[in-house]
Amino acid sequence: MEHESYGIQVNGNSVHHVNRSLYQAKMKIREPKWNIKASEMSRKTFNPIRAIVDSMNVEPNPSKNMIALSIGDPTIFGNLPTDDNVLQAMKEAIDSKKCNGYAPAIGYQKSREAVSNFYSCPEAPLAAKDVILTSGCSQAIELAIAVLCNPGQNILVPRPGFSLYKTLAVSMGIDVKLYNLLPEKSWEIDLKHLESLIDDKTCCIIVNNPSNPCGSVFSKSHLQKIIAVASRNCTPILADEIYAEMVFSGCKYTSVASLSTDVPILSCGGLAKRWLVPGWRMGWILIHDRKNVFGNEIREGLVKLSQRILGPCTIVQGALEAIINKTPQEFYDNTISFLKSNSDICYTALSTVAGLRPIKPSGAMYLMVGINMEHFPEFESDVDFTEKLIAEQSVFCLPATCFEYPNFFRIVVTVSEDMMLEACTRIKEFCEQHYHLHTDSIIQDIECDK
Repeated sequence: MEHESYGIQVNGNSVHHVNRSLYQAKMKIREPKWNIKASEMSRKTFNPIRAIVDSMNVEPNPSKNMIALSIGDPTIFGNLPTDDNVLQAMKEAIDSKKCNGYAPAIGYQKSREAVSNFYSCPEAPLAAKDVILTSGCSQAIELAIAVLCNPGQNILVPRPGFSLYKTLAVSMGIDVKLYNLLPEKSWEIDLKHLESLIDDKTCCIIVNNPSNPCGSVFSKSHLQKIIAVASRNCTPILADEIYAEMVFSGCKYTSVASLSTDVPILSCGGLAKRWLVPGWRMGWILIHDRKNVFGNEIREGLVKLSQRILGPCTIVQGALEAIINKTPQEFYDNTISFLKSNSDICYTALSTVAGLRPIKPSGAMYLMVGINMEHFPEFESDVDFTEKLIAEQSVFCLPATCFEYPNFFRIVVTVSEDMMLEACTRIKEFCEQHYHLHTDSIIQDIECDK
């Protein structure tokens, strides 16, 4: 068999003869092929709430209307609208036609001034330069973690705690250490456990106050003890304060920064919860650095990170000053009054249910309920318990495994009063149908009777 060949002249001199078949075979080997794979960051990104909820293969009871006590969106049932002044501020921002272009990545100067003036206090003064506007509080938390931490370092996160902290950190290659909250102490931090987790790779402590999912509010003295731990270990605090001021009567909210004299703090907040507009995606980072520990580096880092998406919606930015300054105190008070009333209804009702142990909340929009699993032997876990609650009673509560805290479930108290009462009635009926006395309890009762 003849092999066709051809000559290639090199540098105008000698001729090299190349076997055409062999050359074509090699060229075929080198032909590009589609081989597109998801990035390492995307593969590391894991949202435990979505993973658990999406894996629930359950249909609600068709004879009962679904009551979802699982969604942390206060607007979803339509019974908690934002204030008319907030809506008017947005209309005016649109009609002004001044907010249609790009804003600086960290936000309009006037909008940042409005936020700094609103939150500044003698104990923790702020100026516009200390404010970074973000696309919701979630992005504020993401930027704060990103500017403070490198891959291989670790952050300290509350357990139970908001799942987003871990989702963001792990996707960035940052390790997560969970410090315990104590239900018997209204979810205060176990300070000894917290401090035992700090090492030379710890880049920040996340403090969530008021708490999601616990509905707890830390006292001034407890916050001072948390700050003391951070100070002793020269570790900055990332304060998730999206529920700032959302505390019930008899309780007082204190910002972490107002108590710190040396620990630098990045406080994350936004409009979502207090102003009842989570879909508007307006958040902020407040930079508190009394001793200039952060220096210019952290500030410049936040500016650079902000430049990746060029800041939040400019229309909301344009309305921000009026939203903050013109929302009447009555609106805030009415929201808190409603949330407290529903919390009291839920806590009182479930406190009488054998096998359940609700922890009384002091703020935010949530209530955690412990399940004495030994009295519900047919259920393997809190996930199983809440699945069956959906199937039988059409009531959806979020299993606290989503928050790294099994054998509890979280209730959102933003539904109407009628729905809250009905949900509690159904939960009570469910528990009564499945409750069993624990064998050890029966034996102890028999022993006492002898």
